[in-house]
Amino acid sequence: MKALDEYSDAELFYLMTEEKKTAEKAFAELYARHSSRVFAFCRRFLGNKEEAQDIFQDTFIRFHQSASKDREMTNVPAFLLTIARNLCVNYKRRERTDVSFEEYMYESEDDTNERKELLGILKTAVSNLSEEYREVFILREYDGLSYAEIAKVTNEKLPTVKVRIHRAKQKIREALEPYFDELKKFE
Repeated sequence: MKALDEYSDAELFYLMTEEKKTAEKAFAELYARHSSRVFAFCRRFLGNKEEAQDIFQDTFIRFHQSASKDREMTNVPAFLLTIARNLCVNYKRRERTDVSFEEYMYESEDDTNERKELLGILKTAVSNLSEEYREVFILREYDGLSYAEIAKVTNEKLPTVKVRIHRAKQKIREALEPYFDELKKFE
């Protein structure tokens, strides 16, 4: 058996159906490869660290439970993000609370005040997007998925995804415009 880091994601997924020791190692390798991206998605989508942690854990539990030799697996990251997305959407539907971005707005100590202010405005602009726009924007801009991958994750048609991303960017641009107009005064 070759080293786990030499296996593709799909091969590791199928190894999760093998005997316990092999399955645990394959799962651990996939977790190591994709956990930070899945957590970042949950954190951005929900805006709260504790809620994101819960959904993140549920995502990997469901992913582990889904391992099957009968399941065709071609894109593990997209599959994980689909699980995370569905759990986030269901959570938001159940909770129907406003998102608090105090924790989400973590910044390092060495950031300048201007950068902090701009990041805060950007985060607020993203949080104020409707759910359908926020979701595709996060998948595109933060997670780097292609339009086709986003369409697959969200179960939407490709033209719909493209329009939503375009509109999300327009709305964010509109939200940031007063900030940049203010900065021009100081040039």
